[in-house]
Amino acid sequence: MEIEYSLNEIEKVAQHCIENAKHKSLLFYAEMGVGKTTLIKKIVKLLGSKDEVSSPTFSIVNEYESTGFSIYHFDFYRINHEEEVYDIGFEDYFYQAKDWQFMEWPELIPNLLPEAYTKIEIELLANGNRKLKLTNSN
Repeated sequence: MEIEYSLNEIEKVAQHCIENAKHKSLLFYAEMGVGKTTLIKKIVKLLGSKDEVSSPTFSIVNEYESTGFSIYHFDFYRINHEEEVYDIGFEDYFYQAKDWQFMEWPELIPNLLPEAYTKIEIELLANGNRKLKLTNSN
């Protein structure tokens, strides 16, 4: 499923992602500066978290609380080797059925990704809009 949107429509797009994701592991694929974190911020807010959302570039993972579940936001951009992800205890985050996991730069850890996930690809278009493609695994 593909949609084109402007940044003014980010809330509608975030709601679309929540409604169409069959899995709570969302993998975000896009070039630097296209809007992965911006979209994640809006999704976190729509899921009911009142926490301040920021990119976990240096910490690798940020945790946000909502009513009855947690949201884990990963940024693997600074990962040099998949083995580094073991240091943060990724297994504890990836396999919590009630919790959400949002992953930026998942292509850097291809052998560690969960089996069931929703892939979100974002592309910057020449007119300044974005194109989002959402695909569910399994």
